[in-house]
Amino acid sequence: MFSYGVMPPLMFAGMICFMLAGFPVAFSLIAVGLFFGTLGILTDHFTLSFLQALPFRFYGIISNDLLLAIPFFTFMGAILERCGLAEDLLEGTGKLFGKVPGGLAYAVIVVGAILGAITGTVAASVIAMGVISLPVMMRYGYDQKLATGVIAASGTITQLIPPSLVLIVLAEQLGRPVGEMYLGAIGPSLLQILIFLAYVFVLSLIKPGHMPPLPPEARGEGGWPLIRQVLWGMVPSIVLIMLVLGTLAMGLATPTEAGAMGAVGAIILAALHGRLTWPLIRQAMGATARLTAMVVFILIGATVFSLVFQGMDGALWIEHLLAQLPGGRAGFLIFVNVFIFFIAFFLDFFEIAFIIVPLLVPVALKLDINLVWFGVLLCVNMQTAFMHPPFGFALFYLRGIAPKSIRTSQIYWGAIPWLLMQLVLVAIVILWPEAVTYWISAGPSVDPSTIELNIPQYDAPPLDLAPPQF
Repeated sequence: MFSYGVMPPLMFAGMICFMLAGFPVAFSLIAVGLFFGTLGILTDHFTLSFLQALPFRFYGIISNDLLLAIPFFTFMGAILERCGLAEDLLEGTGKLFGKVPGGLAYAVIVVGAILGAITGTVAASVIAMGVISLPVMMRYGYDQKLATGVIAASGTITQLIPPSLVLIVLAEQLGRPVGEMYLGAIGPSLLQILIFLAYVFVLSLIKPGHMPPLPPEARGEGGWPLIRQVLWGMVPSIVLIMLVLGTLAMGLATPTEAGAMGAVGAIILAALHGRLTWPLIRQAMGATARLTAMVVFILIGATVFSLVFQGMDGALWIEHLLAQLPGGRAGFLIFVNVFIFFIAFFLDFFEIAFIIVPLLVPVALKLDINLVWFGVLLCVNMQTAFMHPPFGFALFYLRGIAPKSIRTSQIYWGAIPWLLMQLVLVAIVILWPEAVTYWISAGPSVDPSTIELNIPQYDAPPLDLAPPQF
């Protein structure tokens, strides 16, 4: 425990105490880092030369091209969230599935997955679907726990479905290409959607009274007009997402370029739907600026903390503790996932990615763990942070827009089955790594042993070394 002195454990404990006290994370990290840095200098546990590297690290953060993708994808999501696509998708898809028991629940899951790829934020997805679909589900006799649970859970899929902001941040912290992280997340995100749909299907067979079909008058006009409405709301958005992800996967664009293309595509889609206005642009820009500023400040705080922590041999202390866990790789993975699950009660995914993940990477490399698979696994685990009562942010968002007739206890109890399904996905990814790695290795590969270098020989004319004649 104290193989590298008392300063690393004290510094880590100090960070946890500041977090639990409720201080802003970015400034807490800076305060803890500078305090222990000063204390280390006074006690000869730390050298001043480490702090002299801070300006260069700050410049590295500001000039990081990869992090520039965050405001682009955020702006794309903010435009598409506010231009009414969610309303069109939910209304049309709900009518399309309305004939079968649980039809509205199916619609919420499908639209939640699409909105997750479009908006990139859990709050936007949960609030949009809660405002639109929750009153309809209550009106037609849906069980309160089922209705609130499916809305909150389908909103959290946003964390995992590309182009997720979480995957961009994890790629930067793990030192892996964003395109590989996106490809690796395809399998788990599809599995999560299928697990949710299968649960609704089984529940509709066991308790059909909890999710009755819509009456004919609520379904309205069917046939081709309804299908056309659904396609008009769904296909352009999916084409935009596929275009962004396709250029990334094929290496035709960097994450920043793909994000810029997505932002332009979102503006075009909003214009095609006749909803592009200057107030919409201003609101999207304001939301993008707030999120980007928060990310940069957290990253600066994490840089100060990690620099001092490494100077105190904290990274070696963490590596020593985790590498000595019983069970080798399995013991490390179990400990990390349990730790992330509980620390997510108090920390946001940005904070976990910037503070905790860099401490885990050296141990993962030492245990020969695929970092893309490890990053996707952490992403799957971190999405549970939005669902576990009583701290889940998705539950807070839903409580804010739900009618007073729905008790908070109903929201909490309704979240538990969906939280368990998310944990099932964590177990699947651990036991079946191919769910992540298959999509990465599915592309063309080259066997290095088959590569031959044939360099043609060039017969140069003989040099005339005789002295010049004058």
